[in-house]
Amino acid sequence: MTHPIIDQLKGKLIVSCQALPGEPLYREEGGVMVLMAKAAIEAGAVGIRAQGVTDIKQIKEAFDVPVIGIIKKSYEGFDSYITVTMAEVDALVEAKSDIIALDATNRTRADGTIDDFVKAIKEKYPHQLLMADISTLEEGLHAEALGFDLIGTTMNGYTPYTKHQTEGPNFELMRQLVEKTHTPIVAEGKIHYPEELAEAFAQGVHTAVVGGAITRPYEIASRFMKVVPN
Repeated sequence: MTHPIIDQLKGKLIVSCQALPGEPLYREEGGVMVLMAKAAIEAGAVGIRAQGVTDIKQIKEAFDVPVIGIIKKSYEGFDSYITVTMAEVDALVEAKSDIIALDATNRTRADGTIDDFVKAIKEKYPHQLLMADISTLEEGLHAEALGFDLIGTTMNGYTPYTKHQTEGPNFELMRQLVEKTHTPIVAEGKIHYPEELAEAFAQGVHTAVVGGAITRPYEIASRFMKVVPN
């Protein structure tokens, strides 16, 4: 039996609403991503993935939908940057993230091993739902063994050992995860077109996250600019 929040996401779309410092839509005081979330929810999205305490709090205050919370923070000498220490987890719990996503790849971490990190989170916050952002089937199987509540293909194509696998979404990885695990699978990463989303659901995934194709106008405009004559 799965958690009611996870049941709520089944067969539905989550929209990622994120802006980082240096991006056109980033504002330290927030106010922009909550409007992106409003548009996504009015279009039919049932959940939001958001980055940073300010945006998460504003979205949670404005809407009654599950929020997958992350904090992207780089640590010198380490590759992982999505929710990689307990400090980020503490902040995401305080912001009332329904689900906390974290890097569960095999890359070097700033806070020990992924095994120790997940154990520490579960001891401190035993009722907190956790999502594993993975890049390979092996990492997905390990995430299930660690007790993650959701497993997402988020990092496929973004780790050194997967960046040449596919240009678009890795449907084969989705299918393998669905077949070989009992954990709800989240299709995420490089889903740019509605037909790709349909193909992801056809693999049997539990839910899907689409971000840049909907909420990052700079990326959207850049794809169009590639075909504009010089």
